[in-house]
Amino acid sequence: MKIATYNVNGINGRLPVLLRWLEETAPDVACLQELKAPDEKFPEHAIKDAGYNAIWHGQKSWNGVAILAKNLEIKETQRGLPGDPDDTHSRYIEAEVNGITIGCLYLPNGNPAPGPKFEYKLRWFERFTEHAAKLLASGKPVVLTGDYNAIPTELDAYKAERWVEDALFRPETRVAFKALVDQGWTDAIRKLNPDKVIYTFWDYFRNAYGRDAGLRIDHFLLSPDLDKLLLAAGVDRNVRGWEKTSDHGPVWVELADF
Repeated sequence: MKIATYNVNGINGRLPVLLRWLEETAPDVACLQELKAPDEKFPEHAIKDAGYNAIWHGQKSWNGVAILAKNLEIKETQRGLPGDPDDTHSRYIEAEVNGITIGCLYLPNGNPAPGPKFEYKLRWFERFTEHAAKLLASGKPVVLTGDYNAIPTELDAYKAERWVEDALFRPETRVAFKALVDQGWTDAIRKLNPDKVIYTFWDYFRNAYGRDAGLRIDHFLLSPDLDKLLLAAGVDRNVRGWEKTSDHGPVWVELADF
């Protein structure tokens, strides 16, 4: 089973890129972030024509997450992150697909830091960690994937010293990410590539993609039973080089059947 995550950076404006990627790589499940579209503007028919069922949690202009499944039923289990009824951001959606609980997230950026946006990021991270602990305790196979807006270590950033004051790399963010993983999750990319420089995001400015000046901020966390089934993991880096593409590259894992 191949599961992918992709921050599309505007699903309607980059729909040709998304559809081309789906056709070329055919993941069984694709988790999308930054739809930047309200629910009624989600391109349901185009996605369906591509062979995918979909659930989505949209928001006008910002945020938005979706889960697509190819010839598989999607049973929604959670819409929005629990813990704050006043939080109206569309940043989390969760479903059961083929016996696996899949959480798709778009964690807040948090810049400028320090400040209210960074405080919101840390609160969101704390709520997410609490929810993740409950999922882990359920004993079900779980995948938590998406744009975490977190750079875990210096290996995950080009010239990491330039990011020390950024919300994605501040100590509080790295501590929060480590605390989450230490619950018992496996960082799939790092398990299979412990020392390799791998990026999932390249800014549009200063020819970042051409210079491979990137960041690893899109992650796959696997529960212990899925860790044993991990066959492969990688980044479709070439997609970042397509015309009118997102500033993220799709990330994927392959799991053995269970």
